[in-house]
Amino acid sequence: MTPTLLVTSVVVLALVASLPMLWRRLELSRAKHPSLAGHSRLAKRIARLVPYYSYDGERFFGSDGAPAEVVAARRRALGQLSDTFGRRFAKSIAATRGAADGISDLQFTGRYRVPFQYSAKLRAMLPVGAFVQSSSGVQVTDLDGNQFYDLTGSYGVNVFGVDFYKECIAEGGARVKDLGPVLGALHPCVSWNVERLKEISGLDEVSFHMSGTEAIMQAVRLARYHTGRGHLVRFCGAYHGWWEDVQPGIGNPLPPGRTYTLRDMHSDSLRVLQHRRDIACVLVNPLQALHPNASAPGDSALVDGSRRAHFDRAAYSAWLRKLRDVCTQRGIVLIFDEVFVGFRLAPGGAQEYFGVRADMVTYGKTLGGGLPVGVLCGRADLMKRFREDRPADICFARGTFNSHPYVMGAMQVFLERLDSPEIQSVYAGIDDRWNHAAQRLNARLDGAELPVRVTNLSSIWTVVYTRPSRYHWLLQYYLRAEGLALSWVGTGRIIFSLNYSDEDLEQVMRRFVSAALKMHADGWWWHDERLTDQSIRRTILREMIAQRLGRPLPVPLQLASRAAGSAQDQSSGPAAGTAARGSTA
Repeated sequence: MTPTLLVTSVVVLALVASLPMLWRRLELSRAKHPSLAGHSRLAKRIARLVPYYSYDGERFFGSDGAPAEVVAARRRALGQLSDTFGRRFAKSIAATRGAADGISDLQFTGRYRVPFQYSAKLRAMLPVGAFVQSSSGVQVTDLDGNQFYDLTGSYGVNVFGVDFYKECIAEGGARVKDLGPVLGALHPCVSWNVERLKEISGLDEVSFHMSGTEAIMQAVRLARYHTGRGHLVRFCGAYHGWWEDVQPGIGNPLPPGRTYTLRDMHSDSLRVLQHRRDIACVLVNPLQALHPNASAPGDSALVDGSRRAHFDRAAYSAWLRKLRDVCTQRGIVLIFDEVFVGFRLAPGGAQEYFGVRADMVTYGKTLGGGLPVGVLCGRADLMKRFREDRPADICFARGTFNSHPYVMGAMQVFLERLDSPEIQSVYAGIDDRWNHAAQRLNARLDGAELPVRVTNLSSIWTVVYTRPSRYHWLLQYYLRAEGLALSWVGTGRIIFSLNYSDEDLEQVMRRFVSAALKMHADGWWWHDERLTDQSIRRTILREMIAQRLGRPLPVPLQLASRAAGSAQDQSSGPAAGTAARGSTA
């Protein structure tokens, strides 16, 4: 054999040997969502290139190219709204400003309520108080005595109403007060909680943690331990806490390691699961059924009108069944992350609601009866932390405050009340009730010709918009002025507690429509046919490029036209200037 033939043969054999690996890599690429949320490495690189710049003056009020009279109306309206905030919320705002320097979380949430170009001016003119004095029913009261309908849901904790959790905490504390904060040893109520959670989850064993993030960490660690595989699969946009392996994109200083982010509800993702041999587990957050392949919607990213959400229970249930089948065939651990939706959709959680059983389930938030908790339920063979035949090969997981007596006491009260006729009646017709409420609000918004709608997964709602605009994020402030309290993510997530009465919902709807009407009257939803979601994104891209290059920001079309008209006015007299401005209206 000649040297040339030998080299050629080696190259061909190498190519043939690499074909399976290349094919798996191609399958993996095809299973990624085309958005940046599906490409965490690229998203982080792009995020580092985004420069900071801020709108002020006329650009703040006319970044969409609105005509001069609309810009003037907006300026007046924001001044009036600022006066309202300063007068009604003075004590709450002062307390928040006084504490912010020492609380990094307040600095972060205050800065990211709206798109960053508008944030500095909004923080100065419309500061939001973070302190509240009391709660009762479905309302909270701030330091100034203002009452708000609570649409924050306490980040998902508040399923049954604040009074329910106050009672769980008080009664649970009374049950364990004789033991007190003794840690390591277990209060007898722990055994009762374990048995009840086994019944609810349909699984064999339980471990307690102090947060949902910790429960997810333990689930993934055990799945890796028992399968001998290193990679986990999460679906595009899904949130599973802030641990590195489940948050591989923006927000995590480390590059993604052993994490595959795949497209939700897509056959290409199933093919990846069928063919790869390195996948230990698949994480599912059922909340993604409301907005598959999109990150949790927040107003800081609401730069245009492209936010979309839609829930199809039948389609998502069918997807979970397919996922269950593939995981079973391939020996992949299927983990349901029910930290957020657990006990909100059904007494048995998402497993009951969608009719699909997981190998492991995590709970949190509401299950603690108002106190911090994370819970992992799983099959016995997956929960074991040691090997009988290899005593040094263990899977370690402990925590000082795991099974804290006061948390366990509040949890026991929660679980007991979950079985009560009063709470069981709340679940009767739950979807019909909340779907009907959303439909009623949408009918009113449509009748008032407002560019706003809501879409929902039961009592979890997202606000969407029907036309392009650069100012949709302002709605959260108009809602606050009407006595509706949203979390710092704004209109992206509205969470009702299930104790809202029909009259409460009616009040929320009236105030919601009133806020939207005022925002519309103040000119923030002015629209021109040239203003599209695509044109808005292109404008922002041009601004970022200009800022990176140290050049002046490009002027929006209408602002440029007015500037040209002003110059012509100065050179040709009043009549010419008036004609120029009129041609761009």
